[in-house]
Amino acid sequence: MSEVCVTSDFFDTQKIERMIECRKAQGEFDMKHVVVITGAPGTGKTTVRNYLTEKYGMEKVLTHTTRMKRVGEQDGVDYYFETDETFFRNHFLEHVDYDDKKYGSSLEGLQRAWEDNDWAVIVLDTKGAISYLRKMPAETLVLYLETSDQKKQAQRLAERGDRVELIKKRLASQEAKRDLELPQELHAHAQLLLNDDWEQTKHYLDAWLVKVGWKVAASDFQD
Repeated sequence: MSEVCVTSDFFDTQKIERMIECRKAQGEFDMKHVVVITGAPGTGKTTVRNYLTEKYGMEKVLTHTTRMKRVGEQDGVDYYFETDETFFRNHFLEHVDYDDKKYGSSLEGLQRAWEDNDWAVIVLDTKGAISYLRKMPAETLVLYLETSDQKKQAQRLAERGDRVELIKKRLASQEAKRDLELPQELHAHAQLLLNDDWEQTKHYLDAWLVKVGWKVAASDFQD
């Protein structure tokens, strides 16, 4: 592999983008897709991701974090658990700081997902979705989820076990307010999906996948 296809500079966005373009030119990402699911908290992003992994076998892109493991979590299964030192030994497509902890998804993590399936899926905020689209426009498909009533969002967060004070804090955050609207950078690329009724959402996802190039198998439409 030529030198431009590899960089040890994990902080230089331009070098990482050149590395990606080089690998694309060599055919490394041919026929690969990553579905990026984004939207405000409580719009059902994780539910949609689980549907795509369970019904269609898409591979979940594991993200990196410097937070401590929770009971039952495993490195390389739930997250790639990192230290502050090891975190930036990856070529990040996007990363954020939240509650004094680092979170991010890397080119290495995406490629590991693609080793098992040509279709991968990840949940990101809108800022992360923009970053993926900027770095890998041909491979990235963006789904932007929304609801008709913001009360539904709080209800869904409560149903999954989040504490009331954390729900209020999360929905009041600048990031959550930002993600209530589709950013201008995604207008020409994202597919909007109103996720009020789960049965309708599933039918919509099935039709959308065919539209964007999913090769339909008979098993895809069996209960």
